Amino acid sequence: MRVPIIAGNWKMNTNIQEALTLVDEMLSPLDGIKGVEKVLCPPFVSLQAVGSKIAGTSVRLGAQNMYFQEKGAYTGEISPVMLAGLCHYVILGHSERRQHFGETDELVNRKVQAAVSHKLVPVICVGESLAQNEEGLTNSVVRLQVKAALQGLSPDDVKNVVFAYEPIWAIGTGKAATGQGANAVIGLIRATVAGLYDRQTAQGLRIQYGGSVTATNIAEFIRQPEIDGALVGGASLKAEEFLRIVEQTARSKGAGTVSG
Repeated sequence: MRVPIIAGNWKMNTNIQEALTLVDEMLSPLDGIKGVEKVLCPPFVSLQAVGSKIAGTSVRLGAQNMYFQEKGAYTGEISPVMLAGLCHYVILGHSERRQHFGETDELVNRKVQAAVSHKLVPVICVGESLAQNEEGLTNSVVRLQVKAALQGLSPDDVKNVVFAYEPIWAIGTGKAATGQGANAVIGLIRATVAGLYDRQTAQGLRIQYGGSVTATNIAEFIRQPEIDGALVGGASLKAEEFLRIVEQTARSKGAGTVSG
């Protein structure tokens, strides 16, 4: 059984003190929720502080991005070597990275390979734009992104990968896909992985939905058979709402205790 996973992507929000305050507000009840893997992804500057705060709990730490090189003259970048001692997860290929910083499928793939080689679990984001959705291109766009992201990875590598389907038109807009619509695309992602590798690998793959997820609409997504959790943006900055999202996921899909 796939253990559901809820990850909070704080994006470019909170300074160190604000991050610690947010963790303090949710950590004890969050740690007590069983059957769901919980991940917090604060900004780079807060990773060490938040990591120290959640150490010894069932809550995992994730980064929001990284570069594929281990070191060198790449001003402003963070390497997988730097993250490996701090984090368990790293978000890669988020639509905001693709849109604002020109990240290509090829670059995302290089980052994915680097993450896997350094024992980081990549949360690979894929999804279509509004124009692509309206033109009926969702399936072809997502299928190509999945194939590109997994280029060069073995079946064993893919066991340590998480996907997040995030329709770009639903990110930060308040517009969410329907549960059935998201489930269909996530089923396509799983089928694509089965075609690239095998059915067993695909069935073991955890795939989240991301895009204006809230405590109000999480039930619509988490009840779907193909959806294994959520990549939560703005709602993860509100302790009570994030807790409600995790609690509802545990009630719907709890799969046993997740250790830290």
